[in-house]
Amino acid sequence: MDMTHAKNNIRQLDVVALTADLPDNGLTRGQVGTVVEVLAPGVFEVEFCDDEGRTYAQAALRKAQLLVLRYRPQPAA
Repeated sequence: MDMTHAKNNIRQLDVVALTADLPDNGLTRGQVGTVVEVLAPGVFEVEFCDDEGRTYAQAALRKAQLLVLRYRPQPAA
């Protein structure tokens, strides 16, 4: 797989963190969620759950508002 392609795309089930506060949604920068649906190019439905798996927020977010969290080493850009 092309690593550039993998690093630049957000996909369903990716774990992401917010890059900005979203006070209207009750969310703050750094909160972690899961992409549950790709709504349109660059727009994603993200679900935020507590430690017991209960959803406390869900929002449609733009790519610029998200940082994909990686669990394996990735080559630097």
